[in-house]
Amino acid sequence: MIDDTKVALVTGANRGLGAAVACSLAEQGLHVVLAGRNEYSVAPGGGTDEGRAGRQNQLDVNDSASVAWAFVDTAKRHGRLGVLVNNAGVAIDRGQLAASPDFERVRAALDTNLLGAWRCCAAAVPEIRRNSYGRVVNITSDLAGLATMADTNVSYRVSKAALNALTRVLVAELTGTGILVDACSPGRMNTRMAYGETDRTPEEGADTPGWLARLPPDGPTGGLFAARTPID
Repeated sequence: MIDDTKVALVTGANRGLGAAVACSLAEQGLHVVLAGRNEYSVAPGGGTDEGRAGRQNQLDVNDSASVAWAFVDTAKRHGRLGVLVNNAGVAIDRGQLAASPDFERVRAALDTNLLGAWRCCAAAVPEIRRNSYGRVVNITSDLAGLATMADTNVSYRVSKAALNALTRVLVAELTGTGILVDACSPGRMNTRMAYGETDRTPEEGADTPGWLARLPPDGPTGGLFAARTPID
């Protein structure tokens, strides 16, 4: 049975980790809105039980109007929003050097991985604050840690490191509101971003973001997590 007090919106839910997170949340009783750049690319139910998964919604994180409409529509249709999982992202600069960048790719990475998540947070927080329960989970990467920063996937690393910084800012800003904000690195898994270099499934990667999205009201404060362990 759906716990209709908790409605979750997952971006980039048309495949891979996003679809797996949506499925995990639906299996735990949340009503999940599956958001994708093209609503027709989001499979009905995202592979979950159709009755629990809810509906698909078109949401292009690079388009402010699309973002605004998706969250207004979600609140109108369901009367509430409790959880946002910022999963949509791109990794398009393998082999690029910071000293000789393709700035079109850099801009695309920043616009999706940082500003796209930021747009969604800005649209979601006012809706989430109407309730006493709120969770925002930003999908980050182990490649974004400053202590382990390296010279590969440079715009991806920089964009995700900036997303970690945004997460920290939101944690400080929303303290005391009942909204927990986390950045979660689910690790490498067999998605298009992994180039076939791992056999770990998206379902295995969905465990930690799903756990953070379901934290009880008296759960830990928000921060940066990898496999339920803080990362910096």
